[in-house]
Order: sequence, then C-alpha cells, then structure tokens
Amino acid sequence: MSNPHTGTLEALQKLIEVVAQLRSPEGGCPWDLEQTPETLIPYIIEEAYETVEAIRSKDKKAITEELGDLLLQVVLQAQIFSEYGDFTLAEIANGISEKLIRRHPHVFGDVTVNSVEEVRQNWEEIKASEKSEPALPPLSAKFSKYARTFPPLMAGMKISEKAAAVGFEWDNVEGVWAKLHEELEEFKYAVEHETKEQQQSELGDILFSLINLGRWHNLDPSAALQDTNQKFIARFSQVETFADRPLTEYSIEELEELWRKAKKLIAQQKQMKEKQI
Repeated sequence: MSNPHTGTLEALQKLIEVVAQLRSPEGGCPWDLEQTPETLIPYIIEEAYETVEAIRSKDKKAITEELGDLLLQVVLQAQIFSEYGDFTLAEIANGISEKLIRRHPHVFGDVTVNSVEEVRQNWEEIKASEKSEPALPPLSAKFSKYARTFPPLMAGMKISEKAAAVGFEWDNVEGVWAKLHEELEEFKYAVEHETKEQQQSELGDILFSLINLGRWHNLDPSAALQDTNQKFIARFSQVETFADRPLTEYSIEELEELWRKAKKLIAQQKQMKEKQI
C-alpha cells in the first residue's frame, strides 16, 4: 500500500516557494506586497466560512479547493511574519506538534483515560498549567474570550455549555421553555413601550434562551440557522422561477401563494431524491 503522505512535503514546499515569490520585492505581486497580517484578517474569516460550507456540501472537489485557500492564508501569514523577523512556518508547525503531544499524554505518554470527558479535563488542566494559570481560571474570563473571538451564536453556545457544566442550569427543560416564553413577553413589551436599545437587549435575551433550548436538545443553533438560510434561499429562488413579472408587482397574497407552491415543489423533489437513494 502506498504512503498517503508521499509528495506532501514537496507540495507544501512548492506552496511556500510560490508565496515567497508573490511577496518578493523583485518580480512579486503588487497586491500581495501591500498586504499585512491585519489586512488579511477578513480573508482568513471568509476562507474559514467557505471551507465549512464546502464540508457541509460534501463536495470533495470544493472541499479540496477551500482547504487549499485556507492553507494559503496560513502560509501567507507565516511568510509575512518571517519577513518581519518574528517567526517562521516551521516554528508554527513545530509549536502545534509539541502542543498536541503535551496535551495528549494518553497517546504520547503513559497516562490512562477512560472517557472523552477525562480527555477534555486533562486538556484543560494541561492548558492552564502551560499558561501558569490556576487549574480553574475564572469562567468569566473564558466567557469574555468567547465573546471576543467567536461569532455571536457560537459564543452564546460555548458560554451556555460552560455555565451549565458548573451547575448554572435549569432542573429540567420545562424551565428553559418557561424562560423563553418570559423573554418573549418582555420583548413584546419592550417593542411596544421602550427604547430601541432596550428592545435590542430583550431580543438578545430571546436568542440566548433559544441557544439554551437548543443545547438541551443537542442542537447546534449556528448550523440550524445556516440550514434555514439555505432553505429560504432555495424557496425564494423557486418563487423567482415561478414569477412571470417582477416580484414588486405581486400582491402579498400572490407572493404567499407562490411561496406555498415553491415549498410544496421542493418537498416533493426532496422526497423523490430520498427514494432514489
């Protein structure tokens, strides 16, 4: 059996050389030469999201391409920082390899674990010791980091999970439902009687309650919203296909009828596809 990693180092070296040439003052690309780590931040985020979408699509060609685009961002950042004399791609790779070895003593050492939860606990304890922090740093500090680092829905889910893990939790799911209904009533009141700032605050409370409800049912709110966005786009696209004039010329009743027709057709197509599978 051939080694699946054959040629990997050569391919990575080629990419490193291509990026170095793009950044070369002699014959390089003017656009690449203008970039800094800060100006490339939007591209890192964009490529990460496009990679996630490709993985969800299960399109192997798209996944390969998007992972390549994401890898380019890592190599490009490393190239720029190496030009600054800060660190190299080799230091990045060695650093993450050493971290993985340290944090997996049950794989690379003689530690025995009996569950995934023990793996997580060991990871957190080792991580804390690496940063000279107490084994249990203030959760509020972690929450603040989540809020700064992740998209809001993902941050909300992580905050909710960590808070629940230390007992900041309802006794049962009925309590979560009650909280959601309470927040809905408060939002309704705010919309009718209070300022935009208070209305937005109450809307945030509803979203956080929904995140908690999703957690109780092992559902990912970010993935759920992404699925709904795609579903809406598919139905709206079908509405546009049915329309024989600009949508602005339709009444709301006519648009609703087109929407129901689109929804029914897409459901039928989905059923037919499932039967074929």
